[in-house]
Amino acid sequence: MNEKPEFGPLLAEGKTKKIYAHPEESSLVYIVNKDAITAGDGARRNELAGKSRWSTQTTANVFHLLNEAGIATHFVRQVDEVTLLVRHCSMLPIEHVQRRLATGSFLKRHPEVSEGTRFDPVLIETFLKDDVRHDPQIWPQDIVQSGIATEAEIEQMANMGRQVFEVLEQAWAGVDVVLVDLKIEFGRTAEGTLLVADVIDNDSWRLWPGGDKNRMLDKQVYRNLREVTADSLQDIADRYALVADLTGRLKL
Repeated sequence: MNEKPEFGPLLAEGKTKKIYAHPEESSLVYIVNKDAITAGDGARRNELAGKSRWSTQTTANVFHLLNEAGIATHFVRQVDEVTLLVRHCSMLPIEHVQRRLATGSFLKRHPEVSEGTRFDPVLIETFLKDDVRHDPQIWPQDIVQSGIATEAEIEQMANMGRQVFEVLEQAWAGVDVVLVDLKIEFGRTAEGTLLVADVIDNDSWRLWPGGDKNRMLDKQVYRNLREVTADSLQDIADRYALVADLTGRLKL
């Protein structure tokens, strides 16, 4: 990771990352992670020193594992501590959430379900990426009617999503951590190929060591804060650093 990237134009900027064109290869882009941590569609926002490094390390480790498992992703390589080189995709404006255990927002929408209820096979839900509307749930027929994806692509993404979850679930089990749920996104290359894209970092999942929710390692700790203090941010930083380290130990 000694490369010093020369960025092309800024293509997009989100709450937690920037996307730059590659100066020579139109089929490639750079993802540069930021130290920002947000919740509530950006209503809560803080700087978490080091998060950009941990997000980059976590994403690189995870996508290395997915590529090794034969899953089609946009990941090429990690360039430096905060930068990833990836294939250029047109991102689909939907989030795919794979749920193994019922918790969080699912229980608010389905109060009749008990927390911890296991879904086998993994339950897949899709949400439209729209902060103004708080990322509403979207159904396959709506995805097709809006022109986001075809029925065949929806089925393909569901199958790929389950593959991603199963690979990561098994890998996390190897270090005694339960993968409770996982959010991923897809992109479409210029040739029309669907790839697992964006980032998969500690904002993308729920992780319960030993299956104990009280020991959670993920962004939910930040969401649950009643008051953000220097001590609480340090506690979250410690968890993010631990997750980045653990992903380096994950194996197929």
